[in-house]
Amino acid sequence: MTDKHPHTPATSPVLQVAGLNVAFRRGDAWTSVVNGLDFSVSRGETLAIVGESGSGKSVSAMSVMRLLPPKASRIEGSIRLNGQDLLSLPEHDMAAIRGNQIAMIFQEPMSSLNPVMRIGDQISESLRLHRKLDHGQARAETLRLMDRVHIPASAQRFSDFPHQFSGGMRQRVMIAMALACNPSVLIADEPTTALDVTIQAQILALIKELQTQEQMAVVFITHDMGVVAEVADRTLVMYRGDMVETGSTADIFARPQAAYTKALLSAVPELGSMNAYPLPQPFPIYNVETGASDPLPTVRDSVQHDAPTLLEVTGLSARFDIRSPLLRRVTGRVHAVENVSFKLKRGETLAIVGESGCGKSTTGRLITGLLTASQGRIVLEGKDVGAIAPQERARKIQMVFQDPYSSLNPRQSVGEALSEPLLVHGLATTRDCDQMAAELLTTVGLPADAAYRLPHEFSGGQRQRICIARSLALKPGTIVADEAVSALDVSVKVQIVNLLLELQQQMGLGFVFISHDMAVVERVSHRVAVMYMGEIVEIGPRSEVFSNPRHPYTRRLLEAVPVPDPARRKQRQLSVRELKTPFKPRDYTPPVRTYHQATEGHFYMEAGAEWN
Repeated sequence: MTDKHPHTPATSPVLQVAGLNVAFRRGDAWTSVVNGLDFSVSRGETLAIVGESGSGKSVSAMSVMRLLPPKASRIEGSIRLNGQDLLSLPEHDMAAIRGNQIAMIFQEPMSSLNPVMRIGDQISESLRLHRKLDHGQARAETLRLMDRVHIPASAQRFSDFPHQFSGGMRQRVMIAMALACNPSVLIADEPTTALDVTIQAQILALIKELQTQEQMAVVFITHDMGVVAEVADRTLVMYRGDMVETGSTADIFARPQAAYTKALLSAVPELGSMNAYPLPQPFPIYNVETGASDPLPTVRDSVQHDAPTLLEVTGLSARFDIRSPLLRRVTGRVHAVENVSFKLKRGETLAIVGESGCGKSTTGRLITGLLTASQGRIVLEGKDVGAIAPQERARKIQMVFQDPYSSLNPRQSVGEALSEPLLVHGLATTRDCDQMAAELLTTVGLPADAAYRLPHEFSGGQRQRICIARSLALKPGTIVADEAVSALDVSVKVQIVNLLLELQQQMGLGFVFISHDMAVVERVSHRVAVMYMGEIVEIGPRSEVFSNPRHPYTRRLLEAVPVPDPARRKQRQLSVRELKTPFKPRDYTPPVRTYHQATEGHFYMEAGAEWN
């Protein structure tokens, strides 16, 4: 297989990595995590390094930057930047290269930015350090960089702090910092994993636009094969520290050779693949050793004709007061959720989709009782939640959060975490808890002896299974899954989605599935509600909403989903439209909305002039 892409610039490589071996010290022994890795990337070229968590892709990037702790890591091989061996350089010389000739964008911008330092000063820092600009020159260049990455009103936002930016805007700040010194190589380590599809599309288009202007070499690290198909000239596949396949992106997708590559591609949910299926369908599971798929289970309709209504939400709104710092007077309100209404039947999955800040997670917290609604009515299994005790509410509805590690007590064993709700609600004695915890673990596909281990001893996917097991402990009828698979690798995501579908078939669970991954939503949902600025702008059967979207925002969401096929790679029009602010004056009165019916059960909000 050739690894020469027809569009690859015919220039000598800017970055060359040969025979890279990386090991970490564990006690007195060394554990190898990268084995004999070879790759190169030229000016104007994008190389994607793909694989699951633990495959060694991020460690390889950190090795190139020499950011691994020297006492706990060992790097062997050759890393050359423009012919210069980086591994032989003293740390002082390497510090002059880092952020100057080679730059890196990290996955989580909030943890990479200084929370108490103004955005403009953080971008200016490298300009003063590497380019020796004075204060005035650095400010002017920073404003130019902020404009270049399409941050609106850069002069006004120069003095803002990171928490005042949205996730997409913070990632643009990271890109501006990385490009400040015109690097020869840009390493982007999972820069869009936690972003909504529309913001992801903007960031990918922005990186591509800036790469074209500067002819940078880009190393793009990801586990999202849809993103790879969108941006990469060549692709390198890693598995457990080894390079299993490399070649042009078109060849990798059209003619994968390694079984693991085939399994990775097969696990990519593709928008439109559910057109022929009226019911949710599990993903096929491919064996990474053989590339063969396991047979899919038979799917029956989990929503019976006379299925009872588990959850009914009417006119739900949540507004949070903004007070003046001195007299604590209410000066305005955040209209997080506005007049939301929907129903959920037993065995049904209602997906709530939209960009960050649209109110979908707040809606989930309102119906589970983690937040208090400003107005509206929530009826849970026929009872108004205002008339039932919090403990009874918890036994009827539970929540699974996005980050399983922060959802579990790191000092509490898994068995203790599963037993705690049973003991608090008086549903089991201490003597019975071990057996019940073992049954819960078995239900989610984990061994019973996992109860004696701590959360850090599990992978991300296993921790999410533990959180699902805990949510099942009180035998609720409804589960709110808030971005429960968003941070997982594609193959692990498939396993968790299949688990949820299997549990729904067995127990008749109702799911409120909150997500920004439209391809996964299409796979799991019966109905879909699209939220924008706290309001549902479109709701209806999944097949109708996806095949016949009626609101402009729904169409925008669907158009932003990456297509996992390099042959269908499309040029995206970069849109800088961000969510409007939910901050409203104290006396603001929401407008009365008009909804139209497209088909049976399919309703959409009349689009105003802002969508023209």
